[in-house]
Amino acid sequence: KTTNSLLSAGDFALEGRVNIDAIRTLHRACIEEFDLPEHVAGEVNSLLDECHDMLRGVSLLQELSPKSLDQLVSYGERCSVRIVAARLNQIGVPAQAFDAWDVGIHTDSNFGDARLLTETPGTIKEMMDKIDPNVVAVVTGFIGKDPNGRITTLGRGGSDLTATAIGAAMGLDEVQVWKDVDGILTADPRLVNNAIPVSDVSYAEAAELAYFGAQVLHPVAMQPAMKAGVPVRVKNSYNPDSEGTIIGQRSGPSDRLVTAITCKRGIQLLDICSTQMLGAYGFLATVFSHLERRRLSVDVLASSEVSVSLTLDKKQNPEDVAQAAADLAPYADVTVKKDRAILTLIADVERTSEVLATVFRVFNTQGIKVEMMSQGASRVNISFVLKNEQIDDAILNLHYCFFEDRCVVEPLGADEEGVGADQ
Repeated sequence: KTTNSLLSAGDFALEGRVNIDAIRTLHRACIEEFDLPEHVAGEVNSLLDECHDMLRGVSLLQELSPKSLDQLVSYGERCSVRIVAARLNQIGVPAQAFDAWDVGIHTDSNFGDARLLTETPGTIKEMMDKIDPNVVAVVTGFIGKDPNGRITTLGRGGSDLTATAIGAAMGLDEVQVWKDVDGILTADPRLVNNAIPVSDVSYAEAAELAYFGAQVLHPVAMQPAMKAGVPVRVKNSYNPDSEGTIIGQRSGPSDRLVTAITCKRGIQLLDICSTQMLGAYGFLATVFSHLERRRLSVDVLASSEVSVSLTLDKKQNPEDVAQAAADLAPYADVTVKKDRAILTLIADVERTSEVLATVFRVFNTQGIKVEMMSQGASRVNISFVLKNEQIDDAILNLHYCFFEDRCVVEPLGADEEGVGADQ
């Protein structure tokens, strides 16, 4: 809530209006509600005064750069940790507030989507080891500082990355991230009313879920935990008794055919067919060199010797996509299809034939057209590209089959399944 309010304050400042009264009122009310010490109110007011002065500068310059935006949104976290630490101390839990850079969270200078530096784990351990083990360290999430001391953000949801980075560096038994759902669910509960929690997933499954649209975890948050072998548990702030979902190392294949269904909406599908005899290597090299030049990141692809289909998410600049298509025109026919979605099944790909037998029979009965299919190199996902308007029906009907025992098609018999697998 505070982050969104700060973003709005930045927009207003660009219009010449500087006002953070609502943000001040929210923090003052919290401090007064818990009757926190005066020094806490002073620290919070000092930070908000700094925020106000910064917005005045934005108003005067009529500019809000990515660097300035990162500093702006940092004030919410920095105020919050001071209030939380004070409240913990008040109820008898020794605590101390820390800005992330004071415990070693150092990043590159990619404002808005910064990455942790390779030396960060060692720096975190060195700094955390200096903190009294009997004191709870309350650390700001999703922010850090670059080598020049400028505040950066890890992107929205980057608090997950902050938590796993600290937990991995310290070699903890478990990292817990608290959300508003009972862990990782079989599908988005906003669409699927009967979505159920998944008790456990592997690091690879969690990473794929995050990348392909699940909102529970930051897409790169699993990397520090995976590297250090530290389990991560996703729990529900509104239902703390729920066990949640444990993310960790799995020694063997899952006993589930499908673990979860997720999707990425609003993507573009590019069909690129070679018009020259370049051969597979020359053709793909040409395609990807032009995409790289335009800084276009591919989600999913399927290729042959003379054609390739790939998807680009909605964050890509439309002008860059159009220019890349124009760049490829001398070598290929390029068709850009908008308003598409990627439906991803996190599944046991050792049983791909069994999964696909159900998926395509469901799609056939519901009139759902698959425009592209790809099996990820991670060996845990199967993805389908569909039109946006068909994605909800596809998810609901597949969830009926894989999780609710009310499939729109009859289960395959042993003989039928064998035939499907051979085909």
